[in-house]
Amino acid sequence: MLSFATLLPVVVAAALVGSIAVVRLVHRPARRWRDVLRERLVYGVPWGSIVVIAFVLCVYLFVQDGITNFDDPVTIPYRTWSYFYPLGMATASFSHAGPGHLVGNLAGTIVVAPLAEYAWGHYPDERDPLRTDSWRTNPRLRAFVLFPLLVIGIGLLSSLFALGPVIGFSGVVFAFAGFAIVHYPIATIVGTLGVQGVILRLYYALQDPINVYTAQPSPPSPPSWAGIAIQGHALGLFVGFVLGIALLERRGARPDPLHLWLSVLLFGFSKRLWAIYWFGGENTYVLFQGPGVAVVAVLALVVTLSMTASETRIVPPRLEGLLTRSNRPTPRLGDSSSSIDRSLELAVAGQVDAVVTARIDRVREIASGARRRVSDSGSLLDLTRKQAAFTAVVIVLALLAGVAIPTNFLVVDDATASTEEAIQIEDYTVEYAEGVQNELVTGIGIEALESDEGLESSGVIVASDQREIWLEAVSTQRLAVTGEETVTVGGPGWRETVHVERTGWEPVGNDTVYQVWLWEDSEDRRLSHESNESRAEARIAGRNVTISSEDGEFLLEVDSNGTGAAATTPIPDVNETSSAGGLSFEREDETVYAAADGTRVAIASEETYNGY
Repeated sequence: MLSFATLLPVVVAAALVGSIAVVRLVHRPARRWRDVLRERLVYGVPWGSIVVIAFVLCVYLFVQDGITNFDDPVTIPYRTWSYFYPLGMATASFSHAGPGHLVGNLAGTIVVAPLAEYAWGHYPDERDPLRTDSWRTNPRLRAFVLFPLLVIGIGLLSSLFALGPVIGFSGVVFAFAGFAIVHYPIATIVGTLGVQGVILRLYYALQDPINVYTAQPSPPSPPSWAGIAIQGHALGLFVGFVLGIALLERRGARPDPLHLWLSVLLFGFSKRLWAIYWFGGENTYVLFQGPGVAVVAVLALVVTLSMTASETRIVPPRLEGLLTRSNRPTPRLGDSSSSIDRSLELAVAGQVDAVVTARIDRVREIASGARRRVSDSGSLLDLTRKQAAFTAVVIVLALLAGVAIPTNFLVVDDATASTEEAIQIEDYTVEYAEGVQNELVTGIGIEALESDEGLESSGVIVASDQREIWLEAVSTQRLAVTGEETVTVGGPGWRETVHVERTGWEPVGNDTVYQVWLWEDSEDRRLSHESNESRAEARIAGRNVTISSEDGEFLLEVDSNGTGAAATTPIPDVNETSSAGGLSFEREDETVYAAADGTRVAIASEETYNGY
């Protein structure tokens, strides 16, 4: 007998399928969808998109080892760390940070990749001047080979010009969207704003039909927009725009200006391309929201004009005449090129000597060069409004790509461990450190960034000289909330996990004293960090109690009150007692009490965590 948990996903799927079936009965279009799709796709199926999705899944499962642990793939070696680390550059665009990241990008791919593939077509448009006997017109080759190879090429391009150590297929998804928008503006915006959300919600509803959430504190985290690779998304989008515009121009077609402008504008706002941000001090981010909105609006207009503007030249004829005259050589040898040539012919006919002849040849050469310069300036003056707008689109694409080049020449100066307690796994160094220089900005040649005090890091640091990797894998703030974390390192064919644990005590009214431990699977724990001591505000019998950590043990230190050296004792176990400096200490569950002369006060409590 089926359980309720098993039956519920079936009910969800049946409700959706039944809804589609009913709509199909009442909606009777003039042409069947199957016939429309078969005009452009082999058997009406977007085979290229299916191959691409399968490729991305295989990277996640077999390259990132998601098949071993689907929720925790290996990610660190598959980011765009540096041009000097080819593996990251080759794999970053097809790798993902986790299952949610993967599902989100694949949902977007399911929506926009078939639209882009349909626009490109397995059967070239009759207006496409490709030769019918060309291998490029073979529909199966276009479906199963050319389209996937083009997508892989775009993915590699987005990796090479991505800003910072990014990971994910989203740059390619945005390229699909840019290509689809210029061909089918309304269909694309409906798909990205509506259908994609439906696909995601259906996936999660089938996976967990009923979920129970408990309100609980969460670790400090940056704002949602600060975790988005805005530059990578914009780069992919403009790659798609340029390719889509080129194909439309080749086929002699152009979209509706209003539909195109509206779609680009809505897409840019909905995908938060306005979220231009930079880093402030520690744990702060600066959002340039107003300028970002203005940039999206201007770019929507430029993209629209690049395909729909008129062929009118940008320079009026009267102004062109003035500019042309200003480019003529001075002094002028005549009113026209014909008068120059005629004067030279008369000079040669006059039987002048060899020196004069040489000078005449030189004058002719100068005059010819002047005419070429005037002609060249005229070619710029012939630029149309549509061509100028397209040139602006290409310039934006070049700027988006160029801004990433300096940072991608990253060289990690020193990835050696700063403490003896660090863990060494192959070429990786994993350690816990606080207040260390963030090596991600070292060597990029931007002095203002390298000297910025806000670019220090604290937490679990993963570094590798060979891979040019330096990463704050777990921040101190996050570890203070969760208490336990894992960090996975590895490469193709292998993975290793490092466990991180924090334990601590909170003196009443003061900072926590804590320890951080690291260990590999099946290895002993090793102490990686001990914080400074901290004094409880509570006093008893005129004495202060300080909590400290020494060699992995928490100690209670009672000051001497001017009578000699301070006395120390370890924090007692649960329901145990100890004494030092005339005070007795008793631990009840997670709290330590100090007592003297009949007075008993709480002086510290064990730090609690909300593990995830």
